Amino acid sequence: MPNQQKKWVYLIGLAIIWGSSFILMKRGLVGLNAYQLGALRISLTAIFLFIYDFKSIFDIPKDKWKWVLVTSILSTFIPVFLFAIAQTKINSSVVSILNSLVPVFAMVVGVVFFNSKIVKKQIFGVLIGLIGTVILILSRSELGGNQNSLYGLLVIIGSLGYAMNINILKHFLRDVGAVSITVGNFSLLIFPSIVILYFTSFFTVDTLSDPIVQKSIGYVAILSLFGTAIAKIVFNQLIKISSPVFSASVTYLIPIVAVIWGIFDGETFNLNQVFGALAIMLGIYLVNRKGVKS
Repeated sequence: MPNQQKKWVYLIGLAIIWGSSFILMKRGLVGLNAYQLGALRISLTAIFLFIYDFKSIFDIPKDKWKWVLVTSILSTFIPVFLFAIAQTKINSSVVSILNSLVPVFAMVVGVVFFNSKIVKKQIFGVLIGLIGTVILILSRSELGGNQNSLYGLLVIIGSLGYAMNINILKHFLRDVGAVSITVGNFSLLIFPSIVILYFTSFFTVDTLSDPIVQKSIGYVAILSLFGTAIAKIVFNQLIKISSPVFSASVTYLIPIVAVIWGIFDGETFNLNQVFGALAIMLGIYLVNRKGVKS
């Protein structure tokens, strides 16, 4: 299949997988706390990847390991925990919408650090997207109760990490295989993740024997296999056959899937959140009308 067609197949497939990740995280948080969910997600993903192709890490040149470490922190370790913490206070649908700012951040990072070119419409798109973000963060869900939109700032930080990762992969790890990068990322993170699980009492009999916890572990296992292991490999491959901004555009489609799941799960939006979401989508559209050159 030609790369032009393949990149669209990857994009749509990733949108479906990652759009479903938010509801899986929500289900996982029923029996696990945010730190347990994040650490378990990384640990299970590492195991899946090691079984799949552990030997691929030996294909990573020695001088590239520093960038593999950086991308593992920016694209996995930090975002996994920040997103989990955020979802303890805000709806999964809102998290997915804020995460859709990745293309905007990818463009800004490209311009600031990698001398990518930008046009006026893209600048306008960035401003509109940021306005939408402010509206969304300052709004309050109609569900009330435990909701705290300020936790959306954690999603912003995690999304910025994704954006930096995209540009680093494109500029410094272009010649390294997608599977090798992904397995390398998780080989560096599995030990600290197991340590976190230990210190959060995950391995105690009381925890593992709880039916609610067991069910949550099942959701995290599905999330780890599809939403992290398989999706990471596909996404790294997408970056190699397309531009950074096109790759990041998967987050333009993710909220559609996530919001549908949220509606089925009883989540609602107030009017301010609708306006904020629409502003973010418009901003991303303007940013992507003319891709950032790399």
